Amino acid sequence: MAAIFQRSLDATLRTGALGVLLSATLFAGGFYYYAYPAYTRVGFAPEQPIPFSHQLHVGQVGMDCRYCHTHVEESPHANVPATQTCMNCHNPEKANVKGNSPLLAPARESWKSGDPIEWKRIHQLPGYAYFNHSVHVARGVACVSCHGQINEMKVVYHDQPLTMGWCLNCHYHPELKVRPKEEVTNMLWKPEGDKTQKQVGTELKDKLGLNPPNHCGGCHR
Repeated sequence: MAAIFQRSLDATLRTGALGVLLSATLFAGGFYYYAYPAYTRVGFAPEQPIPFSHQLHVGQVGMDCRYCHTHVEESPHANVPATQTCMNCHNPEKANVKGNSPLLAPARESWKSGDPIEWKRIHQLPGYAYFNHSVHVARGVACVSCHGQINEMKVVYHDQPLTMGWCLNCHYHPELKVRPKEEVTNMLWKPEGDKTQKQVGTELKDKLGLNPPNHCGGCHR
């Protein structure tokens, strides 16, 4: 009697089963890796060349974000401050605040040499995603929405996951995030009176005609 299945089928089945198992393993591993907080950078807080405390400068002294990050309202990218910005307060030649502090030595060296301070980047989106910082600020998306309560951070860390799903939650429901533009850098802003964030946000959404893109082409070019 002729064989119904050829011997080569055994090898084919084994190879196929191995391929399915390997694919499932890679998928599970990839999903775990990309969903893991370490990948999304949440909590990432690299040691900086100068221990700059936002808790002190913003929370206690009351400095506005735009004093250092001067282009947040007009540039696609938020800038780090030039060394001269630091020297406005910490110039040792003018007996300013802690001008001779050992902790500020890198700033003084940068000021004399003209070489920029090598700050380490904390917040970073994937290269395939397009994000315009000024557009979001102009629509009333506050600093705290993405960066957290910077005014309470002695050491700045990556606060939000900045994943596609996280961004889309805001794009689908911008009324839960937007606030008056003049309050964007106010770390302690709350809706006035009995109004809720949603009520204020809905009014602004209707007034400004907010309709953020929620399709792939809106952020991926």
